[in-house]
Amino acid sequence: MKKIMLLGSGELGREFVIAAKRLGQYVIAVDSYNDAPAQQVADEREVIDMLDGGALDALVARHRPDLIVPEIEAIRTERFYDYEEQGIQVVPSARAANFTMNRKAIRDLAARELGFRTARYRYAASPGELRAAVGEIGLPCVVKPLMSSSGKGQSTLRTQEDIDRAWSYSQSGRRGDIAEVIVEAFVPFHTEITLLTVTQKNGPTLFCPPIGHRQERGDYQESWQPCRISEEHLQEACEIAGKVTGSLTGAGIWGVEFFLASDGLYFSELSPRPHDTGMVTLAGTQNLSEFDLHARAVLGLPIPEIRLLRAGASAVVLADDEGKNPSYAGLEDALREPDTDIRIFGKPLTRPYRRMAVTLAYGSPDGDVDALKAKAVANAARVKVTGE
Repeated sequence: MKKIMLLGSGELGREFVIAAKRLGQYVIAVDSYNDAPAQQVADEREVIDMLDGGALDALVARHRPDLIVPEIEAIRTERFYDYEEQGIQVVPSARAANFTMNRKAIRDLAARELGFRTARYRYAASPGELRAAVGEIGLPCVVKPLMSSSGKGQSTLRTQEDIDRAWSYSQSGRRGDIAEVIVEAFVPFHTEITLLTVTQKNGPTLFCPPIGHRQERGDYQESWQPCRISEEHLQEACEIAGKVTGSLTGAGIWGVEFFLASDGLYFSELSPRPHDTGMVTLAGTQNLSEFDLHARAVLGLPIPEIRLLRAGASAVVLADDEGKNPSYAGLEDALREPDTDIRIFGKPLTRPYRRMAVTLAYGSPDGDVDALKAKAVANAARVKVTGE
């Protein structure tokens, strides 16, 4: 049995804890607030500010975990190098966590060092620099904090009047103390995919069937698997994902995101952990969900193969307002449809647009994915979240 310290205990962490517990592991779930989703199913819980390096060091020294598994960006990831020197396994690796927790590091690695095609981009650390960067990139463009997740702080700029608002929003939505943003040219893509990529300690790199997804406010709304793309584009995506994960090193699952436009494939972003769009794998689309794959990979357990078993789709259930102790109406209506399911995350607080649950729909592997997506979206609309 290994002692795993999970840093960040949201809904993705919750499913990872369940997968790890099924394999007989001991998990300490850490977050900045109490009763986070993963803490509800872990062996122990801790509440600290993970941007406080001293507090993080003290926590690691007290528990002496065998593995540290980050789930969020807001962590003093530079401390991970020291933990590795102490003999603690950082997932996927200290190098990977440090590069991917900051959009600047991963974008420069992908575009400048590895030579992947990406959207044109600039950086800005002040409103004045943002204006200059937008002038170089042109409109429309996208502004994102270097450290954020789930679309927080992200804006699409269409006019010059959007610039000041975008800067203010980026600062309110950033994680950590880095004010800098990335300004990206808008790519006129027709498909956005996640290629879940599994790197192993003692085995080849494996790729899941591609997942399509749609975003609003920079956050995923629906995902579906398989996303039917050409074999040529799939092979190119696998080659890029294999190179970037190989450069970053370590074992685990990675969410590698791409834009597919009329002129081909663009590398977008990378997450060194289970990906929110990969929650569609909870519909049984694969022989192993992304969370089972992550648990096996970080523990060094064999993954003989990844197979598509059926097609599936997911859609998020969002909160409308602020509250606590949420309740969920409409579950009976949502579950009345055959071949559907729902996962409620157990978040103790609500706020506008907060992701509270996900609906799932599934069918035959060669079935109509659009119909499954429509079913999942309709079921998500039937569930109403209300808080006290």
